[in-house]
Amino acid sequence: MTNLSRRLLACALTASLAFAAGAPAWAGEAAPNRMAAQGVDASPARAKNIILFLADAGGVSTLNAASLMAYGEPLKLHIQQWPHLGLSETSPVDQFVSDSANGMSSIMTGVKTRNGVISQTPDAVRGRQDGAPAKTLLEYAEERGLRTGVISSQSIADATPAATYAHSNDRAKWGEIFPQAFTPRFGDGVDVLFGAGRQKIGEQLAAKGSSFEALSQTHDRPIYARLDEAPASNTRPVVVGDQMDVRAATLRALDLLQAAPEGYLLVVEWDAHTDDARKGLQNIADFDRLIAEVEGRVDLSDTLLLFTADHSFGLQVDGGRRGEPVLEGYDAWKAAGSDEDIVRLENVLVNRTHTAEEVPALAIGAGADGVRGYFPNTRLFHVMMEAWGWGAADHPTR
Repeated sequence: MTNLSRRLLACALTASLAFAAGAPAWAGEAAPNRMAAQGVDASPARAKNIILFLADAGGVSTLNAASLMAYGEPLKLHIQQWPHLGLSETSPVDQFVSDSANGMSSIMTGVKTRNGVISQTPDAVRGRQDGAPAKTLLEYAEERGLRTGVISSQSIADATPAATYAHSNDRAKWGEIFPQAFTPRFGDGVDVLFGAGRQKIGEQLAAKGSSFEALSQTHDRPIYARLDEAPASNTRPVVVGDQMDVRAATLRALDLLQAAPEGYLLVVEWDAHTDDARKGLQNIADFDRLIAEVEGRVDLSDTLLLFTADHSFGLQVDGGRRGEPVLEGYDAWKAAGSDEDIVRLENVLVNRTHTAEEVPALAIGAGADGVRGYFPNTRLFHVMMEAWGWGAADHPTR
């Protein structure tokens, strides 16, 4: 027997013994996921509920750097322990590098489009010509009577959250995008809507001859300026603030949506751009802790949790040692107030722009086994539809 044969036989025996003992073959590395610990089937066929976590600009290198910054070691994020992993390709139809509009629209509709376009087909010309509306996952959920929620650390009318509930040929048209939340094409529209951007949305509404007050009165639905202003008795709250506490917003939304007898869809965005490396990486670490908290509150036998990004970003770790801060040199850079496109820290290089490489897609729970391999980001729409057991015969438009 050759040395190679002996090594292969030893590996096979080790895996077999681990399996026979009830331990995973990777025992001794990352801790088994909570799903396995509960004895839940890792890939049940149907989901009742879906929660999509979207880290804006949260590419593979950003997750790695966030783990290094927060824990001093790789592979320490909670989501990095999830059992189902794929790499999602994010390009629009005509370029290699995506913005958030195309990136999130592709995930929500299963249709790649053009940068700057919100959930319309690629015959749209940004700012000049509409494409057909591409039916979103949230619209499918509303049509079937599920409860829905959208949370964002950013403006609730910006590209990522807007792609869930609106259709526009230009992501900048916040004054046209936001009111679409109150005039849904299917169902009664987003049930829980929490995000930032109040000043700019208000300015654009005013330019259109409208306002938050006018929308509230027309649709008999208050639009609060702070999360704590929305009374507990309001089961379909809308909050548009100057900023948004994503953790508090998500947990409140979850409390409201989990009562839905038919199930729910919850979409949560947290910005992860690393123009400012510490801020962006801290956002990832905080988002990861929130995701772990949410996982502890749901039943994975009927709930799919999916994490991904709309596009990647130009950050790389190219140095460093264990026991030393990965962001060595950050404080000096911050104090200098540099606005250059290239940021050179001791161990980290940041090219402050979107990039074209694939982004991670990580999943656990009902239907999570659909996340595997390399795929276009449009595949994630189908993963979620298939997790619910739904077809899309009238896809992509209606």
